[in-house]
Amino acid sequence: MQCDICERRCVIPEGKTGACRHYVNQGGQLQEMYPNRFLQVGPIVIETMPMLHFYPGNRFLQITTTGCNLNCTGCVSAVIVQQMDPASTALCHATPAELVSQALEEDCIGIAFVLNDPIVSFTTFLNVAREAKKQGLLVGCSTNAYFTESALEQLLPYLDFINVGLKGISDQAYQACGALSAAPVLKNMARLYDCGVHLEVSCMYRRDNREEVIALAEYLSGISPRIPLQIMRFIPFAAADISLEPSIREAEKLCEELNSVMDYVYLFNSAGSDSINTFCPVCGQLIAERDFYGPMGARNRGPDMSAIQENGRICPGCGHEICYTGHAVPTAEEQESSFTGGYPFTRSLEMIEAILVSIGLKDEKKLVQTWEEALQSNSFQRLYRFYQDLDSYIDTIREFGRAVGEEEKAEELASYMRQTLEGIRQGWQDTAKLPRVYYCMGKPLFGIKGERLENQLVEAAGGISVNRELVDQGRPGQRVEMEKVIALDPEYIFTSTFTACSRDEFYQDCLELGLDVAAVRNKRIYAHPAPGWDFGSPRWIL
Repeated sequence: MQCDICERRCVIPEGKTGACRHYVNQGGQLQEMYPNRFLQVGPIVIETMPMLHFYPGNRFLQITTTGCNLNCTGCVSAVIVQQMDPASTALCHATPAELVSQALEEDCIGIAFVLNDPIVSFTTFLNVAREAKKQGLLVGCSTNAYFTESALEQLLPYLDFINVGLKGISDQAYQACGALSAAPVLKNMARLYDCGVHLEVSCMYRRDNREEVIALAEYLSGISPRIPLQIMRFIPFAAADISLEPSIREAEKLCEELNSVMDYVYLFNSAGSDSINTFCPVCGQLIAERDFYGPMGARNRGPDMSAIQENGRICPGCGHEICYTGHAVPTAEEQESSFTGGYPFTRSLEMIEAILVSIGLKDEKKLVQTWEEALQSNSFQRLYRFYQDLDSYIDTIREFGRAVGEEEKAEELASYMRQTLEGIRQGWQDTAKLPRVYYCMGKPLFGIKGERLENQLVEAAGGISVNRELVDQGRPGQRVEMEKVIALDPEYIFTSTFTACSRDEFYQDCLELGLDVAAVRNKRIYAHPAPGWDFGSPRWIL
């Protein structure tokens, strides 16, 4: 039989599955293999989905399963769409009614299927959507939108909002991910928009697809220039080619160019960039400010959302109507846990994997088993604290070594770390004056939260982390006031390797801002030599 959910239209023999491995042919009937099983369920703020023009600041219940119908290089969700076993005991069972009850109890106004694609859990998502609408909840998802026409028509009566992640506009872009062509997605976007579903579109920007992104924006403008376009600056996750990562400045220039085509263009994965903010497309008035909030995520900054209230979405500068759907609310701090919403959850799984690889584990079954045990014991909050303290990090190495039966190798790595740290600390004990160090990500005024691993590295090496006095909120940090940085006058600046910015570009940003501190005057600005060096993998010391 032929699958009629995804446009790959797999021909599935009796008792077998298609390419996504989530549907089986049983007696000539297509059956979802893992119904009502979820890897993550919890409240998020809608901007972390990300969705920027739909009920800003409001809470939604995030639901996530495993798997995907496509296979894209450098996928930010690779650990849950390609590695996590969909039959894993780490997944919890929940009925549609139970999810709706949880959403209401958590003061959520809707349910959002994110992180992996609802196409692989189509029946489950459809049933949740039906139940949610009965209770007056909003329903939406992030998806590659490679639905067949019949599948999309089944969903349309229940969808209020959708983020379509485009691979590009060419057939080649889709064939690289295992699909046949871009045509089904382009057709589905037009259908969604015509049916009144709130549509936002995201597209990855790499150094090798700039012209395709421009062509995509031009195509979208033909549907409507008011559709928010999210440019995801490529970050080389998994085994992706790091040379394809554009700098933040390159990405900002592309967004400026696209602003002549689309009314609302946003830049993600670029900490500190103003291109994540909303500006009036007519007069340029600032409408809404946001911060980078982890991979693919954003967070509203400041309580003033008066320009985008439900009954008054009017630019205060020129009176132009700003294209928003629904009422806005101020975003309270820490409405989400450290690993709920966006991609910190997948990053934590990658950190565990990096530790296990470093102690020589090669058995993928043991890796998945370790993930499962961490998920079932709900130990991520404890692990998060360990990752923020270098000495506790060493204890975590030993803990994982015991878990996978590699105690000897884990002890070898832990002892090396301990001895190396002690040697480094002894090396500066007699230093009369320790240097002040500022650690930022992307742009000069996006400071990394004081408690994070990056600032622990500064202190272990004999520096005074000024971030302790600057940043105590956000994920991984927040925008800081230039006057406060100047007052602390850091002598060294380090930039995170997680969002690339060359030393020369960063220095130029500092000059243009007028950031007059010792580190800038003396050009003591440094970036680490490899992506992710300071982001939780044991490579911080190896």
